[in-house]
Amino acid sequence: MPLPDFPWPRSAQPVITEIEDLRRLYRRRVPKMFYDYCESGSWSEQTFRENSSDFDKLYFRQRVAMNMAGRSTRSRMIGQDVAMPVALAPVGLTGMQHFDGEIKAARAAEAFGVPFCLSTMSICSIEDVASHTSAPFWMQVYTLKDDAFMQNLFDRAKEAKCSAAVITVDLQLLGQRHRDVKNGLSAPPKLTPKSVANMMTKAQWGMGMLQTKRRFFGNIVGHASGVTDPSSLSTWTAEAFDQSLDWDRIRQFRKMWDGPLIIKGIMDPRDALEACNVGADAIIVSNHGGRQLDGALSSIRALEPILDAVGDRIEVHIDSGIRSGQDVLKAIAMGAKGAWIGRAWVYGLGAMGQPGVTRALEVIHKELDTTMGLCGRTDIADVDRDILLVPKGFSGDWA
Repeated sequence: MPLPDFPWPRSAQPVITEIEDLRRLYRRRVPKMFYDYCESGSWSEQTFRENSSDFDKLYFRQRVAMNMAGRSTRSRMIGQDVAMPVALAPVGLTGMQHFDGEIKAARAAEAFGVPFCLSTMSICSIEDVASHTSAPFWMQVYTLKDDAFMQNLFDRAKEAKCSAAVITVDLQLLGQRHRDVKNGLSAPPKLTPKSVANMMTKAQWGMGMLQTKRRFFGNIVGHASGVTDPSSLSTWTAEAFDQSLDWDRIRQFRKMWDGPLIIKGIMDPRDALEACNVGADAIIVSNHGGRQLDGALSSIRALEPILDAVGDRIEVHIDSGIRSGQDVLKAIAMGAKGAWIGRAWVYGLGAMGQPGVTRALEVIHKELDTTMGLCGRTDIADVDRDILLVPKGFSGDWA
């Protein structure tokens, strides 16, 4: 069993009213190496910033003298009932943000009634998470060269009763994140005297990490050919990702997995149509949180042309830049069927462990529910673009 989270002294209980409160706590409690890994983008970080700031360009229409009682945010994502149309996105290295981090996040998501998606590059393994949860979770996979490893990963996910697979297609080539390079953040992390000194200032984080056996990439070590310990992981990682990936290769992955399939990393209508053609059940409009192609459009700007292209052929979700329930509502109003949060739940995890993830979900739900009511809607299923004021040219009028 994972260890319980360290309790806050009653006299020091933090008042959390917004996701930013969790981010500030997170920054104080987690080593700089892992904070920077979460809170950074590639190159100049333009796309990382605009993923969030572009939501601010969308305005709500306030309605009054309308019945706002009996509101419901309940919805469905790829046929699964959810308490709100929000999923916890796959984030690598989460078990280094807080000990047993993936287990704690999955348990928080299960209790709240939203999907949790486990990253291939997680610290806790598929089996670890499955043995500590009862609700099926989703499994994210990368597009790797090694067929045996890929088939084994899908088989392990099936054995763990994962209810969907999420294929990330935008990581054939790694975008440079300056802070990660300077911090020695790699797979596995390269510890330096400076990073070790910083870790020594994070006593509570360190106490947790000392008491868990889960400190390495649980889905890789012992499962990938030739990777028997952390020291052999870096060579495998450098060679594993498939730069020659094409849609025929994705069709091969589709044959390896016969359950519901989501393709993550779609930013162009042409790629969205290709995803329809390979038999995906949903796509996620995503630029990898601004961590891959810097200078790309924000996900919220890219959403509408993709929706126009695919129509009702496939379920369309979105991630990147969502930091509040208001952002979720704007994404749903623009036509998405689900919104994925990454950094928001990692802030909560790093700040407070499992209760922090729960608190992040509570904050987002309250903001979503209240804002929906103030826009004159009582059911998330009835939310549409009419609740928004959208600037002309928001989704593109390019030369």
